[in-house]
Amino acid sequence: MVFGKIFGGLFGGGGDKKSAASPALASVEYKGFRITPKPQPNGPQWQVAGTISKDGEPGEPPREHQFIRADVMVTVEDAAEFSIRKARQIIDEQGERIFS
Repeated sequence: MVFGKIFGGLFGGGGDKKSAASPALASVEYKGFRITPKPQPNGPQWQVAGTISKDGEPGEPPREHQFIRADVMVTVEDAAEFSIRKARQIIDEQGERIFS
């Protein structure tokens, strides 16, 4: 049992510091869309992911597009920043079509 804790700590197992869902990160507005970075833990790194949303017509729910990229970063902050950049690129290239 003691060895499991020691070796688990040395080799990245046993703890749950990165096995939890990504931390809540602030959304940003871009061209009428709301971008929420949602990096996902991927081993010792963070995978680029997020949500692009836009309010619907009155009485309708907001429209949402989730994306996940193969790109991984060392820190959650770097992954969040890159997620925002990728979302802006998606919006610039596809605009409203991302919801169809």
